[in-house]
Amino acid sequence: MACIRLGSKTEVFHLEGQSWLCSTGLPSDIIIEVGDTTFHLHKFPLLSRSGVLENLIGELSGEDEKKCTLQLHDIPGGAKTFLLVAKFCYGVKIELTALNVVSLRCAAEYFRMTEEYGEGNLILQTENFFNEIFGYWTDSIKALETCEEVLPLAEELHIVTRCINSLAIKACADPSLFSWPMSGRSAVQSPDETVFWNGIRTATKPHPVSEDWWYEDVSFLRLPLYKRLILAVGSRGMKPERISGSLVYYAKRHLPLLGRQSSFQNGNRAGSTISAPYDVNQRKIFEDIVEILPNEKGIIPTNFLLRLLRTSMILHASPSCRENLEKRVGAQLDQAALEDLLIPNMGYSVETLYDIDCVQRILDHFMLADHEPVDPNSNSIVDEGQLMGGSHSLTPMTMVANLVDGYLAEVAPDVNLKVLKFQSLAAAIPDYARPIDDGIYRAIDIFLKAHPWLTDSEKEQICRLMNCQKLSLEASTHAAQNERLPLRVIVQVLFFEQLRLRTSVAGWFFVSDNLENSQNHSGNLALARSDAPIQAGNSLNHLVTVDDMRDRVSELEKECFSMKQEIDRLANTKGSWNTVLKRFAGKLKSKPCDTNASEPHNNSKAPPPSTEPVVNGGENHENGG
Repeated sequence: MACIRLGSKTEVFHLEGQSWLCSTGLPSDIIIEVGDTTFHLHKFPLLSRSGVLENLIGELSGEDEKKCTLQLHDIPGGAKTFLLVAKFCYGVKIELTALNVVSLRCAAEYFRMTEEYGEGNLILQTENFFNEIFGYWTDSIKALETCEEVLPLAEELHIVTRCINSLAIKACADPSLFSWPMSGRSAVQSPDETVFWNGIRTATKPHPVSEDWWYEDVSFLRLPLYKRLILAVGSRGMKPERISGSLVYYAKRHLPLLGRQSSFQNGNRAGSTISAPYDVNQRKIFEDIVEILPNEKGIIPTNFLLRLLRTSMILHASPSCRENLEKRVGAQLDQAALEDLLIPNMGYSVETLYDIDCVQRILDHFMLADHEPVDPNSNSIVDEGQLMGGSHSLTPMTMVANLVDGYLAEVAPDVNLKVLKFQSLAAAIPDYARPIDDGIYRAIDIFLKAHPWLTDSEKEQICRLMNCQKLSLEASTHAAQNERLPLRVIVQVLFFEQLRLRTSVAGWFFVSDNLENSQNHSGNLALARSDAPIQAGNSLNHLVTVDDMRDRVSELEKECFSMKQEIDRLANTKGSWNTVLKRFAGKLKSKPCDTNASEPHNNSKAPPPSTEPVVNGGENHENGG
């Protein structure tokens, strides 16, 4: 740390109780009171260095020579700083450091200690020392922190601005190109950092410094000064990622509520135990931090933004602050995690366990910000493996669709969740965003189970949120036996399952023709003779598989037709419907496709039948059910 000594005389001041005495051998002829401390001094050393004291002493001397007392309770830095000023006037040794130079500079201005009242006066000495400490990161930080004690005068003298500019220059620069000390509070000295050469201790090559080296040091600043520093580094071209990293670090240090994860395990609502003064102070810090967050999308992590949003509800932040956070989260909702989106409702007079309205607003912001083009020619029957194989990266809209489906499944068990809220949140996702509807089907099934009192009309309204053509084989099998679903939906599922199987069989016939053509054009007679038994066996297995598939499709068509007839007669009787459903489900289980027999050989790239069927936006087929 930079340090400079002023004066040459030995110490002549000593403290007795609350009074400082000067033992120069001469009786004191002036008393100066600063707060609770009294200074017994001499006029001449003071008035020879200070224009203000010269005027004050002159006025008092004319009134009463014997009783000369001054009350100076507004001295910058108080009695501690005035003691240093008095020592400077007497020529006693004092040390200028980063911790006292700001208050001494302000006190020197207060007393008007210019060069007019002595060469090398205190204003000049402190200004020269400022130029020295501004070359050091740590000293600049300490000087800026002490500005809080004398802020009004420090602002007038532009000390705060100079400290901030000094820090901003160093924070924005490449630390490997300069030699200023950057070891702040977080610095740890390693014994490996020094070596000895010929008995002389020398420093080794410094370790690489990361871009976040300054985060902890500036996090100790009070918010007004920290905000000005952040604005300064931003104006100097610092990357938004580095600024956001500092903001996250600062927020975690000064907002302990960010680390408090709200839950309902203890039966208490988060934020209900916060005291009023603490709440007001934290709210002010919180809103100021949100105000200076970078506007660029993706700069602040989405999970941290959601934690800020949750904290804003606990602290009852202003509506504009909450709206700001909701827009930020909505702009990058595709990067959110489900657990972070489960924001509890705050307070006691709430309907649902989680704040679904907040998520709805976030989703609306995402839909407004997302301009993903839609392919109007995407309505075709697509193999399930193409949808779930991961050959194409998920688009932001699809990622949000999966996120919303998972969120709906989490909030669906809440008995207080209304049909309109559930439907509104699910319907906000366009149909093309869901390549497969298993997620929304799961959420619907949970919702219907938790709300058994819904009417058939309401159930059908909820089930319109999913597309039966885009259910996987597993989901279709489950839906076909799900008594909570309306009859019309179950019939649709069975119909599209039959259509899917027919499409799969047609693909097998196409593969079969290609295999026969390739075998007929074999050009090697010797290989053909040696492989004749194997090829005969492969062809035989393939024909058996195709025959089985053809028979299976025929049976399904007959059973579906008979089910339609029975549904028309027995739909009004629940017990009869259950009998029909269970009978078909039993047949569906007892006659599965023989996937082992239909498994392709090494020279065949055809996919196994009926294991990857999904209908994606196909033509709208009516089942008449």
